[in-house]
Amino acid sequence: MDSYEKQALADGYGIVAGVDEAGRGPLAGPVVAAAVIFSPGLTSFGIRDSKKLSPARRERVVFDIFKTSPAVGVGVVWPEEVDRINILRAALKAMGAAVTKLSPAPDILLVDGPYAVDSIHMPQKPIISGDSLSVTIAAASIIAKTTRDRIMRAYHSLYPDFNFVKNKGYGTPDHISALRAVPPSPIHRRSFSYGGGGGGGRGGRGR
Repeated sequence: MDSYEKQALADGYGIVAGVDEAGRGPLAGPVVAAAVIFSPGLTSFGIRDSKKLSPARRERVVFDIFKTSPAVGVGVVWPEEVDRINILRAALKAMGAAVTKLSPAPDILLVDGPYAVDSIHMPQKPIISGDSLSVTIAAASIIAKTTRDRIMRAYHSLYPDFNFVKNKGYGTPDHISALRAVPPSPIHRRSFSYGGGGGGGRGGRGR
């Protein structure tokens, strides 16, 4: 899981960071990105893509990442901006915001997915399925996922009709059913399709 990091270090880059996002696919809530600076100690925690870890395991690993990595940054783009600029641009903007919060700044960025972060002017290596291939991207995916989940749990107390504490804004059957019964909340993405539910939308659901 650290071959990309080792190669970057061998190529002469002193500080390697990974970046990933969470929340491209949901119908509601923000897209959240995290950036993590590589440390060899990250390989000792069994870090994997956040989607392959249970929520309890993710919460435990978060503390290991913060204790081990020299720096962690988080960026958030809220639903109104997702609607305004589209979900891909929003995800890349969140990634860029997360990277700018790293101190020290990295020398090279490992990016999950096929796209470089256009707002960041440094060497970058996009890696498709990077959260399964790079321990640093996987660590970033865990930070992004747990941060976004906490935001959605907080929103549940404001909008309990949608059961955000369980579905985290994704288009689950209970969420779609709620959208057929009541109007969308202020944190629903108006540009996304609600599967025939209340409010509708112009775009797709993302990934």
